Amino acid sequence: MTLSSVLELAFAELESLDQIERNYRALLSVALVLNSQRDMRSLWEAITVEITKAIPWARASITQYDPQTDAFRFYVLATTVSQVALGLDAVVPRHGSGMGWVYKHKTLHIRPDLKKEQVFPEDKFYAQEGLGRMINLPLLVKDRCLGILNIGTRESGDPDSGDIEFLTQVAMQIAYAIDHVQAYEQIDQLRNQLAKENVYLNEELRLTKNIDRLVGESAAFRHVLTLAREVAQTSTTVLLTGETGTGKELIAQTIHDLSQRHRKPMVRVNCASFPAGLVESELFGHERGAFTGADRSREGRFELAHEGTLFLDEVGEMPLETQAKLLRVLQDGMVDRLGGKQPIRVDVRIIAATNRDLSAAVKLGTFRADLLYRLNVFPIRLPTLSERPEDIPLLARHFLELYAGKLLRSCTDIDPDSLERLVRYSWPGNVRELANVIERALILSRESILRIDDHLLGLQDHSFTSLPPSGLKDFERRHILQTLSLTDWRIEGSDGAAARLGIPPSTLRSRMKQLVIKRPTAN
Repeated sequence: MTLSSVLELAFAELESLDQIERNYRALLSVALVLNSQRDMRSLWEAITVEITKAIPWARASITQYDPQTDAFRFYVLATTVSQVALGLDAVVPRHGSGMGWVYKHKTLHIRPDLKKEQVFPEDKFYAQEGLGRMINLPLLVKDRCLGILNIGTRESGDPDSGDIEFLTQVAMQIAYAIDHVQAYEQIDQLRNQLAKENVYLNEELRLTKNIDRLVGESAAFRHVLTLAREVAQTSTTVLLTGETGTGKELIAQTIHDLSQRHRKPMVRVNCASFPAGLVESELFGHERGAFTGADRSREGRFELAHEGTLFLDEVGEMPLETQAKLLRVLQDGMVDRLGGKQPIRVDVRIIAATNRDLSAAVKLGTFRADLLYRLNVFPIRLPTLSERPEDIPLLARHFLELYAGKLLRSCTDIDPDSLERLVRYSWPGNVRELANVIERALILSRESILRIDDHLLGLQDHSFTSLPPSGLKDFERRHILQTLSLTDWRIEGSDGAAARLGIPPSTLRSRMKQLVIKRPTAN
């Protein structure tokens, strides 16, 4: 071997070592940048930048397989060609394409001369861009193919083996970066989901604190509870109707608590509390950039209530355009986020509530008839407080016990004349108004017996019913006797008469003495 040959060989080896070092540094740079990303958008941007630095080719792109369309979508495109035939908006079908072949076989595919031979349908577009060679490499993580790295050059012919090895390493780094970001986003999504569920669960605890049972023994109220218990074991849609303050939300919570979904949250939506433009975002969620201020994707209440219950309060106030989208969810269980491209399947039990006459709203054109049919599968009408006057003493004493501790008052019972006044009042605000009156009276009271004057009720002549004062004592006496009989005259304990009546045992004994109630003796 001549000296000249030896020198040429030595220079070739040095050049090869220099190329290996450059490739190593480029690969290290790619790995460091890609593995520092935490969301897909920034990852695609980083890949676009780094792939241009690391790979001096005319066209470099990344596609991912979309099972909904059975095709590949472009997410990254870095190119120096003057006219792009396959851009970021392009979709390449899996069947019959080079990307599909690589996705299936999980190995690279090289077309060395696109001008002479176009193997796959997309090759004619590459040729139109002036490319002479195309290399498709799978983005593999273990045995999963996450997408395809597509590298095109103006030159034709078989690529250098060292370049192929380098491209394989780059593809591996990209694949692991995509896998890491997807895992991070999934964890972040679950963390956000749990945080939001925690907010709702805390709100539920706040709403139900110290209210460990429903108060009422009237026939009208018992009928409501019977219906609630029966429908709770199903996934049937429930429509709760009744005036404001009759306890629709409490009945909705009861249905959820008694259902198979009780381990999942009951998510509340007040359809009248959001501006028309925000109702859809709250219900169905939105993608980043869907509207001004949408700086990140957000799950809607439907997704949050997945496998649980969604309570749509004041559903009669929902805008018509939102009603149409709600109808679709009820029909096929699919939610479309604002700005989203793919529907999301949800499993949600719907309980709706309204104080409006929805049939009249349908005639007026403010509520969709088809949505009413979907919601009105199992209607439950809640009675007004005036329709269950025998429950007023029970409720009044229940709220007395609840608020006396909260307000640090020593009241233990309600003045009989005040109870008569409460029973005779018409209660336009129903149970909610009664609770407010008791709380307001306690704030002003400094005695052990609570007295409620007419001015606390805002009474007018038409606010009274024709029920005579003596009727209250008969109501209460008969109700206490019935409860004592049901509990075999057991006053204390979790299933005793006092617990059923929602009052302390000492208060029950005091009322029994005042009403001259004695246990009958056996003959």
